[in-house]
Amino acid sequence: MSKEASVGDRFAAFVAIDWSGAKGGRQPGIAIASCEPGRVAPALVRPSHVWSRTEVLDWLLNDLPDNSLVGMDLSPSLPFEDCGAFFPNWSESPPNARGLWALVDKIAADDPHLAATSFVDHPEASRHFRRHRGRTGDRFGTGAGRFRRVENRQRCHDLTPYSCMNLVGAAQVGKSSLTGMRILHRLDGRIPIWPFDSLPSHGSVIVEIYTSLAARKGGVLRGRSKMRDANSLDAALNEFDSESHAPLDRYTDHATDAILTAAWLRRAAHNSALWNPEGLDDVRHTEGWTFGVL
Repeated sequence: MSKEASVGDRFAAFVAIDWSGAKGGRQPGIAIASCEPGRVAPALVRPSHVWSRTEVLDWLLNDLPDNSLVGMDLSPSLPFEDCGAFFPNWSESPPNARGLWALVDKIAADDPHLAATSFVDHPEASRHFRRHRGRTGDRFGTGAGRFRRVENRQRCHDLTPYSCMNLVGAAQVGKSSLTGMRILHRLDGRIPIWPFDSLPSHGSVIVEIYTSLAARKGGVLRGRSKMRDANSLDAALNEFDSESHAPLDRYTDHATDAILTAAWLRRAAHNSALWNPEGLDDVRHTEGWTFGVL
């Protein structure tokens, strides 16, 4: 790749994965969309299929197109910078995100379907989470909970992030993140994961995405970020210079989020500033970063 070429020019496919941390083997909340360079709209991968988390892992390892930029809608880590630790005063609190992935996977090893129930119920880990039935750990903190540096930065993009330490409510992201860490642990060393790994000069790479960020960039107003019809989706795709999409059998939040975010990712990958946000180096190996946030 020449010095004049954009970083995005090296990718042959752009993939967005809308993730789910819900219970059960099959997850209606998982959707995968992919597109190639150019203007053709992203399409769903296996559009009529109800994915399991293990199937997504298998697809990433065996069927992912070469030189793909893959965005996964989950947090790859937990807050660290605010307290100097993921789990203050717990001797097993790991020093970096990779250690966190390994810890979650170890404690949840017997949980089926790559769930993380055993981790959030662990006597020490549970002290740091807000769980269902009014169970708030004594080290959860106050208010909305703890946030990563990048989550505090997200507010500059008109976003309203939730703490990964909160496992309660329809908008909570903690369960998705913890189950995602089990996936990342299995992918580690097989597919680079930015920013914990440097952006490689070739091959595929995984980044964290926030589908609401793509929706904002696509002109979808705050509070109306869910697109449930063809016209709304095409209007947002047009903001990314994408052609109209092929009609879907069902317009779910998950399907439209994945399609729009893949189109946004195709454009955003060319912005070198997004690969080098201010403050990244301080948290590169602990908290990570949401791609697209400056």
